[in-house]
Amino acid sequence: MDLLHYIAFFLSDLLFIGHHLAMLFVFVTCRFLVHHGACAILALLVLAKSTSACQNAWTLAKARRDDVALAEKVYGLLSIPFYALYSIVRGLVGSYLVYEMCVYYMSGEANSVIPIWVWLSWIVVVVATIS
Repeated sequence: MDLLHYIAFFLSDLLFIGHHLAMLFVFVTCRFLVHHGACAILALLVLAKSTSACQNAWTLAKARRDDVALAEKVYGLLSIPFYALYSIVRGLVGSYLVYEMCVYYMSGEANSVIPIWVWLSWIVVVVATIS
């Protein structure tokens, strides 16, 4: 839904759109190509979505802050808490989950059900999207 929203209203935000397209690739290959890997991918999704409500409010307030006084106040009130929450959840906890994901896939335990090129592409996409 975020992807469609950005395509409709913020088409110039290519980084955000690219991020969501890359993650769509991960989910599609997980679900329809290899039928495995959902646990790690969904753990990262739950983690990312735990900050979405705050991020969505902050993004909308930022977009309207120049012409709506309430949006300016909301943006000001949410900026520091949003940056702190986002940094902790996605930066620290997310990085730890990606590290655990790398350790697991590099151990070779999943090689019989997930081809190396698939899990390697997932790692590249996930690392790129949280960087």
